Amino acid sequence: MIEKTVIRPAEAARLINSGSVVHIGGFLGCGAPDGIVAAICEAGIGDLTIVCNDTAIYDPKTGRTTGLAPLILKGLVRKVITSHIGTNAETQRLLCEGKIEVELVPQGTLAERVRAAGYGLGGILTPTGVGTEVEEGKRKFRLHGKTYLLELPLPGDVAIIKAKKGDKAGNLIYAKTARNFNPLMAGACSLVIAEVEELVDIGGLDPDQIHTPSIFVDYLVVV
Repeated sequence: MIEKTVIRPAEAARLINSGSVVHIGGFLGCGAPDGIVAAICEAGIGDLTIVCNDTAIYDPKTGRTTGLAPLILKGLVRKVITSHIGTNAETQRLLCEGKIEVELVPQGTLAERVRAAGYGLGGILTPTGVGTEVEEGKRKFRLHGKTYLLELPLPGDVAIIKAKKGDKAGNLIYAKTARNFNPLMAGACSLVIAEVEELVDIGGLDPDQIHTPSIFVDYLVVV
């Protein structure tokens, strides 16, 4: 099995171009690739479209941030496709001032749209959002007496994801709830950079415990 190239966070940031569609794993900062996010901020790579579960946490009173929130604070994000922004006051402010575009997607639908991109599906049918503003501009289908919305896949240029442990081939294991979006995003993007907390030799992971196989991973960053 071929070993993946291990790079520094700054090198990972240089693989991301301005204007890219970037999938970022995590849930309110849990399971987010903080090292790579910090490197992107340092490099000032902007005009990004971010696909994420949420825009993480920013508390203006304490200055506390988690996950991808620093990208929002640095003004590097043009558009975010996400399920909620309620824990990031800066995202809300920028939205109200017309300085960032936000596409809100129901959380389950967001996950399925990302999964559809990885599985090569043309879209998914879901009843979620029928009869609400979510259905605006979308095709509707009537099947078996029930109405569904057609939701399109969400592919990305780059996925930056976070794993608890990885081996040198790029096989990954996530910790607990970090398994939410990280594995889906690994399959949905052209380039995948995995930030891992612990790197072991090939053969050091139980094959039955691997969540993302090495074939999906291009580069490793160890933090």
